[in-house]
Amino acid sequence: MAVYHGDNLVWIEEAVDSILRQTYRTFLFVIVIDGDISKDVMATLLQKAGDDERVVLTKNAVNSGLAASMNNAIAWVYQYSPTFFVRMDADDISAPNRLERQVGYLRKHKHISVLGSALNEVNELGKKVGARVMPASHGQIVSLLPRRCSMNHPTLVIRYSVFEHGFRYDPDLRNTQDYFLWITLASSGFVFRNLKDKLLDFRRVNDFYKRRGLMKSINEFRARFFAMRKLGKITPLNVVYAFAVLTLRLLPSHFVKVAYKLDRHMLNRFGKH
Repeated sequence: MAVYHGDNLVWIEEAVDSILRQTYRTFLFVIVIDGDISKDVMATLLQKAGDDERVVLTKNAVNSGLAASMNNAIAWVYQYSPTFFVRMDADDISAPNRLERQVGYLRKHKHISVLGSALNEVNELGKKVGARVMPASHGQIVSLLPRRCSMNHPTLVIRYSVFEHGFRYDPDLRNTQDYFLWITLASSGFVFRNLKDKLLDFRRVNDFYKRRGLMKSINEFRARFFAMRKLGKITPLNVVYAFAVLTLRLLPSHFVKVAYKLDRHMLNRFGKH
């Protein structure tokens, strides 16, 4: 998990506690402090680390972004010969059985390298406002990649063997790092899977529809064409979809909000097959 300046202290505590209260108990919880953070947040993290030996704090000298923070964590944890790498964000909440469910599944299905799950979307108060259910099978996930990121990044568990092959998040990207990584892994033959279980509460705040930003929209556009090339799926439908989504991202936020709800409805229908 990475923590940044401006992150909400209450949400950080909820995120950390949701991991420390997991029914699966044997893990190392690496929290990367990405640059300077408030004294209150630092004090809270130090207390958590002092109270539970599974919590390890590392700090980047300057704000380096999520990709660099995750790559640093991946490299640092190698000394413990880990089996799995589990993602978590500082404003989300993992279900108590998340690790038990995902780790157990991967131990039974050794051909799967990247495992995600469905999630609930919650507002600032923790009230459920939606859900995000991704397609389950590898074929569905890869088929959808040229049009959208078909994995919920905060829910991911990745086998460390993936990183032993040299794969990493792209540190030059400040967003969409996960999307590009999934495309690269899929084109390299790694197998994906999504569980239907909603194992995480994802924080969708009021400015969610405004935070996409021009650069993120452009990077998503680039990722779609990257996926088409890497996966051999340059089709009229995929090309039109890429341009349509880029155009939509540039419209006022209320249009984006309506389109987001429609997208969730279609995604949930797709995920049922």
